[in-house]
Amino acid sequence: MVRRRQIYEGKAKILYEGPEPGTLIQYFKDDATAFNAQKRGTIAGKGVLNNRISEHIFTALKAIGVPTHFIRRLNMREQLIRQVEIVPIEVVVRNVAAGSLSKRLGIEEGTQLPRTIIEYYYKDDALGDPLVADEHIACFGWASQEEMNDIADMAIRVNDFMCGMFAAIGIRLIDFKLEFGRVWENDFPRIILADEISPDGCRLWDMKSNEKLDKDRFRLGLGGEAEAYQEIARRLGLMPEDEASSVLDLDTHRKKRGK
Repeated sequence: MVRRRQIYEGKAKILYEGPEPGTLIQYFKDDATAFNAQKRGTIAGKGVLNNRISEHIFTALKAIGVPTHFIRRLNMREQLIRQVEIVPIEVVVRNVAAGSLSKRLGIEEGTQLPRTIIEYYYKDDALGDPLVADEHIACFGWASQEEMNDIADMAIRVNDFMCGMFAAIGIRLIDFKLEFGRVWENDFPRIILADEISPDGCRLWDMKSNEKLDKDRFRLGLGGEAEAYQEIARRLGLMPEDEASSVLDLDTHRKKRGK
């Protein structure tokens, strides 16, 4: 058995040295965290589902011309990716008021925003990933203005595509998080999409019932996290249809909580 060198371990993934220069192996864990890792737990099978869902979305984005770090899926929990220099900014795209936006501005959760909002957060767990403005990014050299233009353009393009993709399967894309990285080509940096896109970093609500089908079920203690992730995978065509009857049984969790 070949022992792989671990490069990095985060809250939801582990990165290992890849088989070729400039590549990494990204391993998806079942660990779940919320509120800057103050709440911890596991969601059974989450890593397998997120691997498949992220592969599906990144492959579709590549087909419409969005450059990403994804190369191919290796197995149930791992995918081969390009090694990038991560830009230390989390990009949050918001279509509907929810989460911290609702709390900060006193807007009722579920309110459709007049226009899509892009927010930037500095990636630093010790500081709680604070909200920052373009001026902070430029002042501290976290990214150039040209890079931020590319990031904003790609974020809007990803949002447009994903809104349509999820609407087609009866899901409302409330908001989501993106991360970007630099790759160097002939001494010039180029920005590409990195990390993952999955129910871990998206708010996804059923269009008819407003049922939450994402990590908010874990954050808010609603139960049924694994079933919600399975439902997203099923609607995307990543799970056999004959499993549908046993996938989404969130009524059970509501009854347990007296809802």
